Amino acid sequence: MSRCIAVALSGGVDSLVAGFLLKQKIDRVVGIHFTTGFEQADPDDSSGKNVPGSNLTHTLLDHLKHQLNIDVIHIDCKDAFRRLVVDYFIQTYQSGQTPNPCLVCNPLIKFGVIRNAASKLGAEELATGHYARTAMDPDGQYHLLTGVDPQKDQSYFLSRMTQNNLKSVMFPLGTLTKSRVREIAAENSLIPFSRNESQDVCFIKNMNYADFISRHGEIQPEPGLIVDVQGRVLGKHSGLHRFTVGQRRGINVPAANPYYVVRLDVQTNRLIVGWKEELAVSECRVTHINWIEHIPSGPIEISVRLRYRHQATPALLIPESSHTTVRVCFEKPQTAVTPGQGAVFYQGEVVLGGGFITSDFQAS
Repeated sequence: MSRCIAVALSGGVDSLVAGFLLKQKIDRVVGIHFTTGFEQADPDDSSGKNVPGSNLTHTLLDHLKHQLNIDVIHIDCKDAFRRLVVDYFIQTYQSGQTPNPCLVCNPLIKFGVIRNAASKLGAEELATGHYARTAMDPDGQYHLLTGVDPQKDQSYFLSRMTQNNLKSVMFPLGTLTKSRVREIAAENSLIPFSRNESQDVCFIKNMNYADFISRHGEIQPEPGLIVDVQGRVLGKHSGLHRFTVGQRRGINVPAANPYYVVRLDVQTNRLIVGWKEELAVSECRVTHINWIEHIPSGPIEISVRLRYRHQATPALLIPESSHTTVRVCFEKPQTAVTPGQGAVFYQGEVVLGGGFITSDFQAS
């Protein structure tokens, strides 16, 4: 029986080239395009209309079939995406934290719902256009590695992958740079359906996060006090869901130097602000950790990324009583420590695992 691989196709250049590369070496490749219910009416339209299953989707499928000469099926993930990703996003913001929906979407939607659909098609593995790599050692342990292009490495977003996920995925672009991917597309007349780069929160278009939460979370903004780190009242805010730690804009409190959001106190509905240097923390706690590598039995030296665009910084990881909670002590104080965001642990090019930053910091 010939080998079958499924490839998730968004319509962008990355997944298109991933599918093309697979066709060069795999007997049978089938494409899967999924919709979430938050797509725009057409690639150049800014109306933000949701049209899963519309003429746009059929046009996109036809385009992908023509470009790659493979069968491409459509999967409507609207219900699962709303329940597993959008609701998580809204609830995390409502709790005073800042979510990263890609960390949830990848394991639950792409390598959950879509991987299961690929299996029903007879596909042994699911490929995506992520810039990351995998490897298996002689003991059968799978490892997630960074992509070779440091500007495009997406291993951060894949840190909640499991051993079961990793054994059935492929990342054809992991050993390529973005510039080389574009060259391959040009050399082989591969024309993406959409030329827009993927964004961190793909389901929010033409509005800010706070407006999205107000509309889809059906919440009423609750005004409250803005106070500094000493507790002095400086003004009023229009709703905590409009702010995130480290934010500068929108505070609207005149001062000689700009204020930054230091903390969100959901219990008292207070926005705590301070000077930039008051953002720095020397350590943080990370919970709900997914370990890809073996769970450490004691303190280990690591590098940690605190958000996708954050430069990994040296730190000491100290396990706590629960295997899913650790303290991370930074070699140098960090200002990018935001509750709800992912903290991903590395040793060299190997992703050890990752979890979510909590609100209990140790100030520097």
